[in-house]
Amino acid sequence: MNILGENIGLLLEALGTTLMMAVVAGIGSLILGVLVTVARVSPIPLLRKAAFAYVQFFINVPLLALLILAVFALPDAGLILPLTPTAIIVLTVYEAAYVAEAVRSGVNTVGVGQIEASRALGLSLGQSLRFVVIPQALRAVVQPLGNVMIALAMNTALAAAVGVVELTSRVNKINLVYAQPIEIFTGAGLVYMAIALVIGLGTGWVERKVAIVR
Repeated sequence: MNILGENIGLLLEALGTTLMMAVVAGIGSLILGVLVTVARVSPIPLLRKAAFAYVQFFINVPLLALLILAVFALPDAGLILPLTPTAIIVLTVYEAAYVAEAVRSGVNTVGVGQIEASRALGLSLGQSLRFVVIPQALRAVVQPLGNVMIALAMNTALAAAVGVVELTSRVNKINLVYAQPIEIFTGAGLVYMAIALVIGLGTGWVERKVAIVR
């Protein structure tokens, strides 16, 4: 893979952008997704409806459409951000919907008796969620959350469509110069596969650790 070797500096820079987007959006989506889950199981009808609408909207709207809308429509509304932060924000709010669904499925595995016991001990609803429900829910959905993070890492490639110079964008530019798509895109595909493998192995390690804690 001579072509990739000749452009290793540019490729590593683009890979750095891809990894940075995946990590920042991953952390953001986990935090936001948990908050949306809390809203969905709260006793306040307005919060539940708002969280349900949030999840349904982002699950049913294509990510590429959201990226294009954010990049080209938001400046018209007076909100101008650099391309990379804009893509990270869109990835965060989009993947948070999937995180929320995964965590909600974990909440459903927590026995009602545990919640009632925590309330009987004098914990408020917020404390019950924080100390009893959400920790158990997260332990139950480690693998599904890992799958969401893998999907997020792959979805960073869509940022190339709106001008973010990440790995897919860079290999496409290199291919326009050398016209060797098999070699170039096979190399990029192997990199994405390695990223998915690392996330998958990390998820498996975390799952084993939390199983011991249980």
